[in-house]
Amino acid sequence: MSEYISWSPIRRLMKHNGAIIVARDAVDELVDWMGTSAEKLTKTALTLTKHAKRKKVTRDDILLAIKYF
Repeated sequence: MSEYISWSPIRRLMKHNGAIIVARDAVDELVDWMGTSAEKLTKTALTLTKHAKRKKVTRDDILLAIKYF
């Protein structure tokens, strides 16, 4: 999953939220979790989209998938 999510912005986000020193493996773990979560959410949203007989995944599909997540 790390090929889709950049490491630097995640590290910056962690620092912005108070993490003074951030280990590389901590960022890698968060990136992996985010990628896995995004994949699951996308699959759920796609199921909702197909159920509605549409091809385009909408914001509402993603929001509903988040509720199920």
